[in-house]
Amino acid sequence: MDSDRLSRLTERASAHGLDVVALVPGPNLFYLTGLSFHLSERPIVALFPVDGQPAIVLPTLEAAKVEQAAVELDVFPYTDEEGYTPAFQSACAALELAECMVGVEALRMRLLEVGVLERYGPGCRLVPAEEVLAELRLCKDESELESMRQAIAIAEAALYSTVRQVRVGMTERELAAQLTIEMFKAGAEEIPFPPIVVAGPNAASPHATPSGRPIGPGETIVVDFGAMVGGYISDVTRTFAIGALDSELARVYEVVRAANEAGRAVAGPGVPAEEVDRAARAVIAGAGYGKYFIHRTGHGLGLEVHEPPYIVAGNRRLLEPGMTFTVEPGVYLPGRGGVRIEDNVLVTADGAESLTTFPRQFTAL
Repeated sequence: MDSDRLSRLTERASAHGLDVVALVPGPNLFYLTGLSFHLSERPIVALFPVDGQPAIVLPTLEAAKVEQAAVELDVFPYTDEEGYTPAFQSACAALELAECMVGVEALRMRLLEVGVLERYGPGCRLVPAEEVLAELRLCKDESELESMRQAIAIAEAALYSTVRQVRVGMTERELAAQLTIEMFKAGAEEIPFPPIVVAGPNAASPHATPSGRPIGPGETIVVDFGAMVGGYISDVTRTFAIGALDSELARVYEVVRAANEAGRAVAGPGVPAEEVDRAARAVIAGAGYGKYFIHRTGHGLGLEVHEPPYIVAGNRRLLEPGMTFTVEPGVYLPGRGGVRIEDNVLVTADGAESLTTFPRQFTAL
């Protein structure tokens, strides 16, 4: 187990008045232990006391993962025949969970896990631990950044390959499928989210899903996608068209490109996160398209597609070296199309670096 990460967890948990942190399968458990499991009807919970040996309750069929990883966890396995309740009862008793303050992942833990913890840790109080956990992962170390750089390089290589294959009449789904194939061919270990590939009127919805609609000439094609390497994620968006755009869409493209540049330019250590949003938004508002920029400028990026720091008005959190996030302004014209340009940014000691390098100038396919 990464002793530094574990010690930082227990130190922060203690400072927040927690006795134990309980984690289910997901990014936080992976960050602390390197272990990956699927959420299923077989509950898995890792328990990290601020003073004592961590433990994990899991199905016997998953126990080999813990042994192979040589992770220092007390293991409480259970079989399908006996069910999970005896293992949870034993683990909660061993860690003296009764009457404890237990930090949990409010956005991930299910009623299933909550129920067994409360049943076998009588009197324990479950409280959100997002603040504690987010602080652990806010600033990336060199190994994390290397994985992110690889994930970005794979995504960009896949995009170069994919755009050469775009043709009039190709459907959004076909293009999304081809992009996915190209990412795996380029070395992606996983696809962290289904690619958004939408064109024409569909591109006016930021989170639209690819459809069977054929792509026509002169339509904006928004491509939002990412790859995963070592658990870390890239998240890139570029906007294209087959042939020239009409005059207004061409203007919108340049406005969004300028907004993206303005947001990236202001980022740096000591800068409030909201200032990046403000800089990008000012460009779009100044061009008269403010009401068509309908989402925040960006979000943190790492083990999750969306994590702190959020690049949004009201977030006064100061950026620090090692923080990674997206800058992705967009303009969406209902019934016509949309433009979004998204880069992945790293805060450095003296400014910020764009980890993404795919050209931002308009490209007619």
